[in-house]
Amino acid sequence: MATKPRVICFVDPAQDVPPCETLSELPREAWIAVSGPQEALRHISEGGVRGVWVDAAAVDDFERILQKERVLDEMPQGVALLDTHNRILWANEQLRRWAHQQVPGGQLTGTGFYQALDDPTILGPDYCPFATALATEQPANSLIKTGDNRYYSIHAVPVIEHRELPESLLVTLVDVTQEKLQQERLEAIHQAGAQLADMKPEEIFDMSVEERVELLKDTIQQQTQDLLDFDVIEIRLLDQKTGELTPLLSVGIKPDACGRPLYAKASDNGVTGFVAATKKSYLCEDTASDPLYIEGCEGAKSSMTVPLIWHEEVIGTFNVESPEPRAFTDSDLKFLELYAREVAVALNTLELLVAQQANAAQQSVEAIHSEVALPVDAILNDAVNVMEQYIGHDSDVRRRLERILRNARDIKRVIQKVGQRMAPAEAVPAGMQLAKHPRLRDARLLVVDADENVRNDAHSLLERYDCIVETAHTGREAVLMVRNADPAYHAIISDIRLPDMNGYDLQCRLGELMDPVPLILMTGYGYDPAHTIVKARQAGLHPKAILYKPFRLDQLIGTVETILEAYSGVGSS
Repeated sequence: MATKPRVICFVDPAQDVPPCETLSELPREAWIAVSGPQEALRHISEGGVRGVWVDAAAVDDFERILQKERVLDEMPQGVALLDTHNRILWANEQLRRWAHQQVPGGQLTGTGFYQALDDPTILGPDYCPFATALATEQPANSLIKTGDNRYYSIHAVPVIEHRELPESLLVTLVDVTQEKLQQERLEAIHQAGAQLADMKPEEIFDMSVEERVELLKDTIQQQTQDLLDFDVIEIRLLDQKTGELTPLLSVGIKPDACGRPLYAKASDNGVTGFVAATKKSYLCEDTASDPLYIEGCEGAKSSMTVPLIWHEEVIGTFNVESPEPRAFTDSDLKFLELYAREVAVALNTLELLVAQQANAAQQSVEAIHSEVALPVDAILNDAVNVMEQYIGHDSDVRRRLERILRNARDIKRVIQKVGQRMAPAEAVPAGMQLAKHPRLRDARLLVVDADENVRNDAHSLLERYDCIVETAHTGREAVLMVRNADPAYHAIISDIRLPDMNGYDLQCRLGELMDPVPLILMTGYGYDPAHTIVKARQAGLHPKAILYKPFRLDQLIGTVETILEAYSGVGSS
């Protein structure tokens, strides 16, 4: 900086003579000859300038220069004029503020541009934007990151005045930190979603359902805290049948609040119930004055809640809370909505994997059972035939045969129980679960038909509903099975044409052992010369105990349930 006041003169520096008689009286060091506005701005920014001499013909141009400087100085973007060596000739107030921490006193004139910003990292796309602008005489752009983790967009324009080559650069800096951080956040959320859904086959089969759920919960908790910086979170899943929102993940929520029953209703169920009922996100800026808010985190002052949506259906809710009022912005809400989408996809993927495992287990059990069921029935049939021969004779043989009957029946029950453990009902998505028929559970059924396919289908269809099914080929086997059943069968399903008797005859034989007889007859729509059905009805057959082949599964289930209800007190006579 000069020690004496100086005057800037717009003249040709090569003449090195004062432009007027008044200035000629001053010592040479008291005035400075400049040829253009950029050079004048540099000297003005250095300070010590007492005045400016401008020829009358150039007054209007100079006033425009000063006006432009004032406008640039007040711009919210950083603006600098650089020489061809990237040194700052002039900088506006905003750039001086941004560089204040790097340059003592904020004096930037003569300082290298990158040095003023503490040598930031150049992120491209142009890694030498100033050199590019000077060489091409075209604007150049780039992105830089400073040491305090701020991002700036650079736009450099070459300034060409009297010479053929650019003499300086006009550089603007725009703070794009928020945009860049949001972009990074979006990318992180996308990667987090990929991580949530990334379940390798070896993990699927090596981990139990509970272990996979816990792994997913841990991952969600970690990602929510790392990516979104939320420490108090609660995720609830919606039961599509009851409308109840059951807790899946709770961090920082009071135990009584976590256990509080909530339903997808727009009122009286807090913000969570409102969001689940309306499918709309909700930003609670002040819990003290919000009529929907119900305390979850002790001392919470604000919260935001978004729905978990899969295929346009709400499957749950995602809630975060903060001890600070108005802690969340609309931007935070949007990011939580984006992350909630990834969580919903992960939950659906997990549900599908669980269903796949449950279905595979169920198919395996059914395959094993189908191979075992009829051979076990054959053992039962043979055992009761032999027992008939030992009635009144060898009691020890009879006891052994009874034990064989019990063990054979236990084999099938063990297979069913193993299947239930391998594919529990709660592991199967609601849409894939069988309709509940509690009356069929543990119902003992005897199916009589000469056709092996019918007997096999009876096992596979009825045992899905936890029935205990046994089969017989002939009417005589059916009678022996009923006589040696302990406890008694709850219902007997028989074809009207058996190899050794018809349905009415079977009803009469069973009437000697049971009263009443819980019989269901299966028949086609063909001619019945023996009038079996008419006779059976006259003998007391239930009016709804007829199945006409081919019948649907729901017809079979409905008829069995009717007979079970009608003869709930059936037992051996």
